[in-house]
Amino acid sequence: MRILHVPYSFYPDPPGGTEIYVDSLATWQRELGVEAGIAAPGRENTRYEHAGMRVWRFAAASDVSLPELYGEGEPAAAREFGRILDEFRPDVAHLHAMTSTISVRLADEAMARRVRTVFNYHTPTVSCARGTLERYGTQICDGKLDARTCSVCTLMAQGISKSAASAIEQISPVAGSVTAAMGLSGGVWTALRMPRLVALRIGKFHEMMRKVDRVVALCSWTRRLLLDNAVPEAKLRMCRQGITWEPEASPRERRRNNPLRFAFLGRFDRTKGTDVIVRALLKTSLPLELDLYGVRQGDAGNRYAEEVRQLIGGDRRIRLLPALPQSGVIPALREYDALAVPSQWLETGPLVVLEAFAARTPVIGSDLGGIAELVTGGKDGLLVSPYSSVDAWAAAFQKICAEPALLDRWRENIRPPRHARQVALDFMPIYEELVGR
Repeated sequence: MRILHVPYSFYPDPPGGTEIYVDSLATWQRELGVEAGIAAPGRENTRYEHAGMRVWRFAAASDVSLPELYGEGEPAAAREFGRILDEFRPDVAHLHAMTSTISVRLADEAMARRVRTVFNYHTPTVSCARGTLERYGTQICDGKLDARTCSVCTLMAQGISKSAASAIEQISPVAGSVTAAMGLSGGVWTALRMPRLVALRIGKFHEMMRKVDRVVALCSWTRRLLLDNAVPEAKLRMCRQGITWEPEASPRERRRNNPLRFAFLGRFDRTKGTDVIVRALLKTSLPLELDLYGVRQGDAGNRYAEEVRQLIGGDRRIRLLPALPQSGVIPALREYDALAVPSQWLETGPLVVLEAFAARTPVIGSDLGGIAELVTGGKDGLLVSPYSSVDAWAAAFQKICAEPALLDRWRENIRPPRHARQVALDFMPIYEELVGR
């Protein structure tokens, strides 16, 4: 059996959680006798090998139109993807994102060749035009797609007031058509077109869900969202994430650090909430050290990292450090008293929580989404609510510093995380059901 995985990016580019997941899944599938390959957007059309696995990169356009960006997809990327399908001839194309490059056009290329398709919902960007599932930027959304509500919310994300956004939504049927016909974009012109663009995006999401053969939810909140948006239950499968790890051959006696040491591992992106925990610690004089291991993806990642660095100033308790290699994450986490996961959006994992549990390191995380599904507050870590409150995070740090014995109790309650090999095994019946083996 041949499986072609299609993530948003891939090595040697700086990986996020999805890319780590895909690499691990494909590696273990190869152990099971599956021939797995990778096709991912890149700067140019190229091919190479990664750890003995074939990788194709198909060029993402440097300049895309608004309709392409909001769902229509890039024609050139789809054509190149079709050539990759012709060369690799997979039984299943397994899509792990929905962007202007990984669009419905790719599903069409697969269907034209009778290649079956599986889609993993990894992040809120799949269905949410705002990208974070934060309704109006103030509360977690239930994820039900409604063109009017989503248009107002997306406009507000661009700094437009709710009243102005509602007014634009009302006049858009006429004004949006005119600006689209004239090819006007930028500033107020894009704002006038936004309701039409959001409706296009919603329509393309539904089209993708109709066209793929199976849709995979990685956690419970995602499954609920997909069902609420008319994805048939018969098409939907649940498969929680796992990681590749091995227990320590001879576990060392854990000793509490003095001062306590916390770590953050993840992308430098506002959705990951790095600035929230930095601001929280800066509000206190606690004897607590915080190391930030950040992955910088693109210019936006570099800008956010610089914002965090300026925020830290001269506080020696907080260190900004390079991202760890994947093989070094679990060994590094064993040296910390806790992992901080201050995500400000709905995670489907994140994988770093599983890595912390593999290291038997408690997690202090946002009481939100996948984190709240993995961490049992008061048992193997602490859930912080409200998740976006600097004061709540400062109180969490103060609580742990005042009662450090909590960390020992939480550590003893940590259960081994799910292994990536089991994830690969769980996908086999899904593929076999589709290809008739």
